[in-house]
Amino acid sequence: MHLVLRLRGGHCQVPCGIFDDPAKVGEIQQHCATIRKAMVQIAELHAAGLTPLSLNQITRWINTKEEHCSKIIHEISDYCLCQRVKKEVFSTDSDYVDALKAHHAVMQSAMKAKQVVDVAACDALEHAVADFAKMYLPV
Repeated sequence: MHLVLRLRGGHCQVPCGIFDDPAKVGEIQQHCATIRKAMVQIAELHAAGLTPLSLNQITRWINTKEEHCSKIIHEISDYCLCQRVKKEVFSTDSDYVDALKAHHAVMQSAMKAKQVVDVAACDALEHAVADFAKMYLPV
């Protein structure tokens, strides 16, 4: 999917008018990197054999992965969909629907990354983030 939509305007849940879209994209990309690292660490610790210490570390990495997946879902929902993606900022209904689909793909990919410990899920999440980010980053 190649989205070249540009979001214009917007309204904050608390009407402050302060948006830093590139910073928000950066936060989401950092969450993706943390999720990937967690998955790699979980696999490495498991491959080394389970000990009480490694089990504790695996549990902590699982919790970290879950937390960062949830943060992505929350940011897409609260920042993007509630505040930035509004029908009136798009020139066509098709552009609006494409934007909704791109955001939904990120949320679904983050949810799927919660469910597995396979870096392919990170690849899919990062791909979805790259698609949606085109709407928020300067050309």
